[in-house]
Amino acid sequence: MTTLVTHTYWMTNRRLKVLIKQPAFVVILLIQPVIWLFLFGNLFRRVVELPGFGGASYLDYIIPGVVAMTAVSSNMWSGMGVLEEIERGTMNRLLTTPVARGAIMNALTVEQALSTAVQVVAIILLGLLAGAAYPGGAAGLIVLLVSALLLGTIFSALSNTVGMLARQRETIIGINTLLLLPLTFLSSAFMAATLMPSWMRTVAEFNPVNWALDAARAAMRDAPQWDVVLSRGAWLLGLAVIMLVLSTRTFRAYQKSV
Repeated sequence: MTTLVTHTYWMTNRRLKVLIKQPAFVVILLIQPVIWLFLFGNLFRRVVELPGFGGASYLDYIIPGVVAMTAVSSNMWSGMGVLEEIERGTMNRLLTTPVARGAIMNALTVEQALSTAVQVVAIILLGLLAGAAYPGGAAGLIVLLVSALLLGTIFSALSNTVGMLARQRETIIGINTLLLLPLTFLSSAFMAATLMPSWMRTVAEFNPVNWALDAARAAMRDAPQWDVVLSRGAWLLGLAVIMLVLSTRTFRAYQKSV
């Protein structure tokens, strides 16, 4: 375990050095949540007037939704990093070294997690500037961040798995297009569950995006519902572990093909 952690650290450090050399990409990471926050915030702000919504500030309601959507959309492109490693021949060279196989994939996930953390902090600060209230305080915001990181890990590992197996950019783009909006809108990201059709509420129960939203909103209330936080957090953690193990196992398929 110590070897895996050490190797993951150095592999992540290598990935971050590449990221820092792309300042335009870093700027885009910060601008994208701003667009979503104010675009959706203004587009749907009147929905709080609908009977059954609850009458709360839509800005307060939408911040966890934008955080979840950001976590999914950003991390679903992680597989592109795998393709770059393969196309440049870097992956084959890494596989001839003693580096732990899990560290190679974990580094891609950790890189995405750090990017997601920066985006989440940016959304929280923008919300404060816009007048959002965070009744749950620091604990609620920490749960929001951790939920986003677990959600991002799930989709980062999924994207890495697809990148390793399919090795086609078109496949990753297609899966991103297929999953992003349905997963977002089949959740309570932008609309209260009480106003969703019954079949959508049923689907949302199995949607990891909705698990993250349930955990975050339960922690950000005046009176936090920690049982909901723990149950949804456990589901997210379990699925994240499964996806990380799956992404590492894809090395076997890749090694057999080279």
